[in-house]
Amino acid sequence: VQLQASGGGLVQAGGSLRLSCAASGSILSINMQGWYRQAPGKQRELVATITSGGRTSYADSVKGRFTISRDNAENTVYLQMNSLKPEDTAVYYCNAALYRMNKALYDYWGQGTLVTVSS
Repeated sequence: VQLQASGGGLVQAGGSLRLSCAASGSILSINMQGWYRQAPGKQRELVATITSGGRTSYADSVKGRFTISRDNAENTVYLQMNSLKPEDTAVYYCNAALYRMNKALYDYWGQGTLVTVSS
């Protein structure tokens, strides 16, 4: 199983980016999916999560600006980021708790995609 994240880049403050993370491999179903980020010199922090039923949760710092969504048919999770601020600069990682064909639950991470917001 692999998680492939994409969509990062350089954007000016106030701009938007959309991150994608596609899961592939022997997957039975995906439970929780989420996005985390790690800024230079800081610990990794939770940005947003979404359950298989579509229930979402956000860090206070991104509420009202970021939207997490998922396409269950494509095993893909998205993060729409609007009104970006320089403090959003970080490497963004996707995460998935998923069931493989053996019906065991596993936790996977994507490789990270860099988001840089210039002031």
